[in-house]
Amino acid sequence: MARFNNNAPSPKDGPRVNQEITSKEVRLVGADGEMVGVVSRSEALRLAADAGLDLVEVSPNAEPPVCKILNYGKYKYEQQKKKTEAKKNQKVIEVKEIQMRPVIDENDFNVKLRAIRRFLEEGNKVKVAIRFRGREITHQDLGMEVINRVKEDVSEIAKVDQTPKLEGRQILMILSPAAPK
Repeated sequence: MARFNNNAPSPKDGPRVNQEITSKEVRLVGADGEMVGVVSRSEALRLAADAGLDLVEVSPNAEPPVCKILNYGKYKYEQQKKKTEAKKNQKVIEVKEIQMRPVIDENDFNVKLRAIRRFLEEGNKVKVAIRFRGREITHQDLGMEVINRVKEDVSEIAKVDQTPKLEGRQILMILSPAAPK
């Protein structure tokens, strides 16, 4: 007894081509783009073979399925090009994290603030974390002062996505770039 059905079509991505098309009738679009009409599958395969091209099922969910006579290799190449072009135009938003302490020095604060501004201008979100060490947690007001100062200093270029809140031993706030005016 065979455990696997070797006759089953292999699952592949992309449209069905030539003999893989199972419909008895198809709506055929010719090689030059004009509508031929509804023809039998064997007639469509014969027309594709006469043209030296492939029969490709471009819309399998239609009734009857829409098939087109074209060069399948070229079609796959065009689809791949479209996909990479769409991917290139996407902007991936990263979340950058800036860590500070509640007793941060003035110069250190300014350096971190410049980094936050740069990240926001690049279009990234920024997670500002005020970390408490040891007994500093008893002075949460110092941490809130630092985080509110950051919020005020970048208010013209950023909006607050997540308001400052205490999570464990740190205060977190998430900023995102403000919409250009």
